[in-house]
Amino acid sequence: MSESKTIHFRIRKFNPETDPAPSWKTFAVPFAKGMTVLDGLHWIKRNQDTGLAFRYSCRMGVCGSCGMLINGRPTLACNTQVAALKAAMVVVAPLPNFHTVRDLVPDLTPMFEKHQAIRPFILREDKGEMDAPTAEFYQTPHELEEYLQFSFCIRCGACMAACPTMATDRDYPGPMPLAQAYRYSADSRDGGFAERAKAVDRKSGVFSCHFGSECSAACPKGVDPAKAIQLMKRRLVFDYLRLFKAKKPCGGVHGQRTTGRREGIPEAPEYTIK
Repeated sequence: MSESKTIHFRIRKFNPETDPAPSWKTFAVPFAKGMTVLDGLHWIKRNQDTGLAFRYSCRMGVCGSCGMLINGRPTLACNTQVAALKAAMVVVAPLPNFHTVRDLVPDLTPMFEKHQAIRPFILREDKGEMDAPTAEFYQTPHELEEYLQFSFCIRCGACMAACPTMATDRDYPGPMPLAQAYRYSADSRDGGFAERAKAVDRKSGVFSCHFGSECSAACPKGVDPAKAIQLMKRRLVFDYLRLFKAKKPCGGVHGQRTTGRREGIPEAPEYTIK
């Protein structure tokens, strides 16, 4: 694309408090090398439509604030370069499967409520050590690898917007909360699997996932929530069949590691047939 080329942005406009229905408005935006969709939205807001509403923060693909539907794909506006779209028209709408606050701003409250319901933090039986730790919670690099990929989630909502089950079942937790339920359950320091199982193993729960993998395709951070959901299903089935033998979470230890594991620290949970 040349520096003088004009790109057209077609944006869905809607204010639930004043508009009877959504409408579309087209803007001509001067193209610049390296321009992102978020850059284009800022130009429109400064020069053509000061009332345009959209959410953003870091502009670096870290905070997840600018998730929106761009040319039919849920993704981050700050990470999407206009040139990479290879289209003369950039069509922008709010993330589907959420109510719209205004224009391009989705109401992510249900996602965060479902996320909160799976208790996204370390749970342990030793409450005293959790409240007033006397040492670090030891974890080997191998144990970290068991869940590290799933910890990269930035809660942008792209996976939720891409999920076909979310589109038909509002009670379904969605890819982000379910993936995080597995992320914490797979953490060797955690002992809260039984509590999270109650939250996800229910009607409209984890087994409602059809494994379409649209969530993983949409994820801008490579989290692969579809994989996490399938692993959570396996864990639940093995637990039901009593094939999963989970050991107690690792305790706290002080001192220098000498042989890769201090004596008395258990291995990560393993699948074993009794």
